[in-house]
Amino acid sequence: MTATPDAEPHEYDFDCLVFIGRFQPTHLGHLTVIHQALKRARQVIVLIGSAWQARSLRNPWRFDERRRMLRSAFDDEDNERLEIVPLLDALYNNDVWVRDVQRKVRDIASPSHARLPRIGLIGASRGQSSYYLSLFPQWESVSVPMVEGISASQIRERLFRSPIAAADYASAGASHELPPGVIDGIKQFLETEAYQQLVEEQGLLDQYRRAWAQAPYPPIFVTVSAVVVQSGHILLVKRTAAPGKGLLALPGGFINPQERLLDACLRELRERVRLKVPEPVLKGSLRGQRLFDEPHRSWRGRTLAEAFYFALRPDQQLPRLKPVKGGDHARWVPLADLEPDTLFEDHFFIIQNFLGLPADFSSP
Repeated sequence: MTATPDAEPHEYDFDCLVFIGRFQPTHLGHLTVIHQALKRARQVIVLIGSAWQARSLRNPWRFDERRRMLRSAFDDEDNERLEIVPLLDALYNNDVWVRDVQRKVRDIASPSHARLPRIGLIGASRGQSSYYLSLFPQWESVSVPMVEGISASQIRERLFRSPIAAADYASAGASHELPPGVIDGIKQFLETEAYQQLVEEQGLLDQYRRAWAQAPYPPIFVTVSAVVVQSGHILLVKRTAAPGKGLLALPGGFINPQERLLDACLRELRERVRLKVPEPVLKGSLRGQRLFDEPHRSWRGRTLAEAFYFALRPDQQLPRLKPVKGGDHARWVPLADLEPDTLFEDHFFIIQNFLGLPADFSSP
């Protein structure tokens, strides 16, 4: 009796394909890309961006929630070949972000038959794959036809306009855009306090947009932020109202029409947090300033932030802060206690820009 030879191992085009996205939420367009990657590569690495971010209308789900929803769309065999890894944004330093991606892929991608792995980047056509290619010229690019009619931003808008509309969408209208496991995850999310807070923020945003609807051009807002550091502590305020209720933020606000930017920043420190440091000392402590202009940085729309970095002389006593009635609560926070998911909008990245904080965090 002749023995049946073992089946030939599957020949893949790549040892590893990398797919980068935010998956807010995972939809059928994402799955199309990943299924194609699984056909062409022995191993697929999914890097989930905006990890460790505070919940917001743009980033409602945390990394662990997105990973769970994503894995629910694949069987055990496919999940064995999927590596799903968190990726922290670096909004104002592409080199930091590229280094983080390179290191994660290097540490995960395994050699095949004692040779260097063949690695590629995969993405939907007309997506960001061409942009990623320019940042990773050492990797090949694979483009997958885009699934028309599916938009993560439109899905989020349906979910946060009203709880009733969201429940109807999750029960009846989501199946042509979302896999079943993701729908189940969304239904659970609709029952949480976090969801209710985001619905409140969506209502405020809609109200904000209506107020500016008659403007001849989309408004562009100019704000200032203060990065004040002394003796290993940074001055932050805790927001008491939406958006970002409960999050920490840099002191700051909108500029007045007849005000210079630095003067606006000093006024905010004087009036909003009552920082007991003389203005000449603050000016003498100024070590840098920069404009932060990432288009999606603020929930209001296009909002530019000019940030000023003040490094106060070390002292055993931190400057006193006088509470402001009805205002945000100011406090000195140890630098070691800073976590991206506790900070409002892009304020962690503003701090990171001036202080050079590490970009590596342990996985959630």
